[in-house]
Amino acid sequence: MEITPYIDKRKKEPLYTQIYISIKSGIEGRRIPPGSKLPSIRQLSQNLKVSKNTIEVAYQQLIAEGYAEAKPKSGIFVLPIDEVLRPEEPLRMVPVNPKKHICESFKYDFQYGDIDIPSFPMKKWRKCLNEALDSSDTFSFNYGNKQGEEALRKQIALYLYISRGVNCKPDQIVITSGTQQSIRLLIDLAALKENLIGFEDPGYDGVRKIFSHENCQVSPIPLQEDGIDLEAIPFGTKAVYVTSSHQFPMGMILSIQKRKKLLNWAHQTGGYIIEDDYDGEFRYQGMPIPPLKVLDEGERVIYLGTFSKSFLPSARLSYIVLPLELAEHYKAESQLYQQSVPAVIQKAASLFISSGDFERHIRRMRKIYQGKHRVLLGSIEKFMGNKVKVIGEKAGLHILLKIKKRKADELIEAASLRGIKIYSADAYLMKTMISEDATIMLGFGGLTEEEIEKGIKCLSEAWFSQSKGIH
Repeated sequence: MEITPYIDKRKKEPLYTQIYISIKSGIEGRRIPPGSKLPSIRQLSQNLKVSKNTIEVAYQQLIAEGYAEAKPKSGIFVLPIDEVLRPEEPLRMVPVNPKKHICESFKYDFQYGDIDIPSFPMKKWRKCLNEALDSSDTFSFNYGNKQGEEALRKQIALYLYISRGVNCKPDQIVITSGTQQSIRLLIDLAALKENLIGFEDPGYDGVRKIFSHENCQVSPIPLQEDGIDLEAIPFGTKAVYVTSSHQFPMGMILSIQKRKKLLNWAHQTGGYIIEDDYDGEFRYQGMPIPPLKVLDEGERVIYLGTFSKSFLPSARLSYIVLPLELAEHYKAESQLYQQSVPAVIQKAASLFISSGDFERHIRRMRKIYQGKHRVLLGSIEKFMGNKVKVIGEKAGLHILLKIKKRKADELIEAASLRGIKIYSADAYLMKTMISEDATIMLGFGGLTEEEIEKGIKCLSEAWFSQSKGIH
């Protein structure tokens, strides 16, 4: 079959992005079946009348995300993709009232993880991409440095020192395409497979599932008001995964007392602490909370960072700061690992950070998200009052609502009938906890202030109006 991506050169969107999106949507929509051979870079370049570098970047992104694979001397072929049910979405229920139907499209989606894309400085990012593409450095168009481009690692090391207080060398940093890939690498590098892993409960299910899938023994560690219960860490635990600056999803901060005790545990047992600083840039009350890594004099903390909340999720840029011992081990075994982030994307990111545009973007986004956060809390107070309890409201891009004597599935269904998409926090639990109260997660990064206020108003009407239809 002939595969010709659709592009519009009048659009501001980069051509490589248009080509990538067009082919990706064709694969996901089954219009381009698995096993199909994509046109050669030269052929597609001639057909679309664009540079070969543009096609190369688009193809590299498809390969990096698993939509295609390059076979030596044969070409680039489409990989099969299974249909995946998202675990955080509730099962579609048959309405009690046959006259009511759950909305298939939602006017207000309080999805956690969405960010404010329109506020991203796309022109400046495009300039960095073009500069990276126009570079005569042909190395950027090959597989690149397995650890990640040195220029980007230097910029990340400097950024971490200035903004988060983390003192590390570029040689300790490994670039990855996401936190889940970081965990897969660490399981192998730190020999965690089949070992006991202490894990916050509730905690980030995306990481927990990787540990379980890789045959690690995941042990749930309950939470207290100041973070995980250190007394509940089982004997023989090889590593403990924590979100210390803003616990996901509950929002508490790991106290300084527990930070030091956890570090002592790691030094005494030889275990590792895996610290996921997933949204450390966004705190709205007081000063930013320094990472646990800042206190790590004995090199027992593995620090995970990501640009998915502060940059563009589609860039697929994350990183690991390895303790010195593991960094040396990585270098010795580097031939076993592949770099999944295109070198040209890394080079553009390095230019974006070094120019100061990234720091300016972070400062601007902090103000924007702080405004959204204020509107969210104000709207909840205005429309819901003491009918709900807000949890974890001091930082991040989400909050939790505790609603007494209500069930999460009923609240989700009632919201759906009003065109509102919300999510239960139960997906993040390992141990089922019997409770008469529902806990709902509300992400706000991708909504406007107006949408947040209207969405909360409609949500209050759906939950607490006399005509809500559920009791």
